[in-house]
Amino acid sequence: MYRLTAVEVHEGYCLRLTFDDGFVGMVDLSDLSGKGVFATWLDRRVFESVRIGSSGELVWSDQVDLCPDALYLRATGRKPEDVFPALCRDPSHA
Repeated sequence: MYRLTAVEVHEGYCLRLTFDDGFVGMVDLSDLSGKGVFATWLDRRVFESVRIGSSGELVWSDQVDLCPDALYLRATGRKPEDVFPALCRDPSHA
């Protein structure tokens, strides 16, 4: 599991993220803005209030959080099976 160590807000709904493995990348979250719980981001001050939670996730007040693993995949452009090799293993049966 990955953890975020730093977050910087950029123009639009872009964030510069630093992960505990040293990877630094940008994610554009504009596709989420205004939809469901992400409607709160329409107020720019709410989006800019992002912080890192106790589990290394992104948090906006107590209403919205985003998983660091999902953000890592988005930032790197990698597939889940590339980052988590256990997903590729054939299931074993008892």
